[in-house]
Amino acid sequence: MAVLIGLALATFIFGYLLTLSVRIDRQSTRDEARPADVIIVMGAAEYRGHPSPVYKLRLDHAIELYERRLAPYLMTTGGPGGDPSFTEGGVGRSYLIDRGIPAESIIVEDEGDSTASSLTAASEILRRMDLHSCIIVSDGYHIFRVKKILEQEGFKAWGSPREPGDTAPIKYWWLCLRQAFGYGMWKIGLRV
Repeated sequence: MAVLIGLALATFIFGYLLTLSVRIDRQSTRDEARPADVIIVMGAAEYRGHPSPVYKLRLDHAIELYERRLAPYLMTTGGPGGDPSFTEGGVGRSYLIDRGIPAESIIVEDEGDSTASSLTAASEILRRMDLHSCIIVSDGYHIFRVKKILEQEGFKAWGSPREPGDTAPIKYWWLCLRQAFGYGMWKIGLRV
C-alpha cells in the first residue's frame, strides 16, 4: 500500500512539474512590455566586474526598453557571486552607465543570492520608492517565476525576455523543468 501511495505521489509531482513547465514555456516567448514604473533586470553571472554574455544580453534588452521610454527607472539585481569584490547588481549598474544611462535612473539591489532573495530585497526598495509596476527582463524561462513572486509581493509585473540564445531543445526543457521545481519550492516556503 505504501508503494502505491508513493507512486501516486511521485506521479502527481511529476505531472505538476510537467504542467508548470508548459506554462513556463508559454510565458517565455511573450513580450508584454508596456509603460511601467521600473524595468527590473534579473542578475546573472559577472566576471571580474564585467557582465557575462547572458547578463549583457539582459542589460542590452533593458536599455532598449528604457530608450523606448517604457519606464523612468532601471533596477539591476544580484549580490556577490564568485568574486566578493563585485556584485551582479553593481556590475549591471556600471554597464548601464557606460552605455549612457543616467546614474539617477538606476536602482541597485546587490545583496540577493537567489531569485527569491533578490526579489524580496527589490520589493522593499520599490515599496520605499512608491513604485508599483515593473517590466521584468530575464531569460524567457525565468520570467514566469519572477512574475509570480512579484505579483505575490503586490506589484503589477510584465515580462520581456531577452534575445534567446542557441539552446538545444533538451537543455531548454531542462531549464523550464528546473524553474518549475524552483517555483514549487518557493510556493511551499523555501527560498530558491
